[in-house]
Amino acid sequence: MWRNIASNTLSLMIVALVVVGGVIGWGQRQYVAQGPLETAICLKVEPGSNFNRVSDALEAQGAITSPSIFRMGAEYSGKSTQLKAGSFLVDENASMEEIVDVVTRGGASTCGTEVIYRIGINSAEYQVRELDPATQSFVTVAEFAPDAEVPADYTRVRDQADTRYRIAIAEGTTSWQIVNALRQVEFLDGELAEVPAEGSLAPDSYEMRPDDARAELIARMEDAQDARLATAWENRAEGLPYDSPEEALIMASIVEKETGVAEERRQVASVFVNRLEQGMRLQTDPTVIYGITNGQGVLGRGIRQSELRAETPYNTYVIAGLPPTPIANPGLAAIEAAVHPDSTDYLFFVADGTGGHAFATTLEDHNRNVARWREIEAERAANQ
Repeated sequence: MWRNIASNTLSLMIVALVVVGGVIGWGQRQYVAQGPLETAICLKVEPGSNFNRVSDALEAQGAITSPSIFRMGAEYSGKSTQLKAGSFLVDENASMEEIVDVVTRGGASTCGTEVIYRIGINSAEYQVRELDPATQSFVTVAEFAPDAEVPADYTRVRDQADTRYRIAIAEGTTSWQIVNALRQVEFLDGELAEVPAEGSLAPDSYEMRPDDARAELIARMEDAQDARLATAWENRAEGLPYDSPEEALIMASIVEKETGVAEERRQVASVFVNRLEQGMRLQTDPTVIYGITNGQGVLGRGIRQSELRAETPYNTYVIAGLPPTPIANPGLAAIEAAVHPDSTDYLFFVADGTGGHAFATTLEDHNRNVARWREIEAERAANQ
C-alpha cells in the first residue's frame, strides 16, 4: 500500500514539474516573442516610477500581453532595479525583453520633446520639436527668436523633466556670434566674460541640461576643436604651404566662408594652396569682410572699393599670404579640406548661379566665368 502511495506521489510530482516547466518555458517564449504593438509609441517613465506602473501603462497602450510576465522577465534578468526615468521610443512589435532593455539601458531619452537652440551666421532661434513615434521623425511645434515672445509650447515643455536640450552651432559662425547668442540662452547659466580666440570653437550639436554653465559649453567646444585640428594636422598631406596647425586652421576658415557646397571644399582649398605656392595674393572677399566687421555680425552690404584698397591685416587683395587669424570657426570638413586639398591647377573661381562655383586655371577662362555670372545677376535683377 505504502509502495503504491509513494509511486502515485512521485508520479504527481513529476507531472507537476513537467507542468511547471512547461509554464516557465511558455512564459520565456512569450517574453522574447514579437510583441502586439502595431505602431511605435512613446513610453513616459516618471521619476520614482516602478515596473508595476510601467507594465500597466504598456498593457494599456497595447504594447505587451502580460504585465506579470513582463515584470518576472525584468526580475529574472536582474534589471528590475534598473528602471530609468525618461521618454522612450518603443518600436512596433517590440518584445517584452526589448522593452525592458529600452527602459533600463540609461542615457538620453529616445522619444518625446527636444528644445534646440540654433546659432547661425545670421541669427539664432529656439526650436521646439516633438517626435512622432509612428514615423520616427521630429515635428517642429514652435520656433522663436531669443528676444521674441515665448510661445506656450515652450513654456509647457520647459517644465517637463524628460525634455532634452541641444545647442546647435552652424559651421562658419564667428566666436563673437557664438558668445553673443549663448548669452541669450534662457536655460543656461553663468557669465561669459571673454570671447574665445577666433576658430577655436568646434561647430557641432551639443547635448545640454537645464542650468548647465555657458563656460562649460565653451570649454567643450574648445576641446573638440583642439582634438579635431590635432588629428587633422597629424594626418595632413605632404608639401602644404603652411607650417603649423594654426595656419591650417586659418585656411580652413577661409574655405568654410567661401563655399557651402560640401563637394567643393577641397577644390576651393586647392585654389588657395596653388596661389600660396605661386606667390599670388589670395584675394578672397570673406577675409576683407572680417577685417571690416571684426567678426561681429554680418556686413549687410557690398565691399567698397576703398575697402578693397585699404591695407589691413585681413585684406588679402593687398597683403601677401594668410591673414593673421582665422576668420570664423570652421567645421571638421573644412579642416580636412585644408590639410587634404585636391590636386588641381585651379587659380580662380567665381559663383556659377547654382550655389556652387566655376573654377578656372587661366585668367582668360576666369574672365569668361565672371562675365557669365554677371549675366546671371542681371537676369535675376530684371526678374525681381
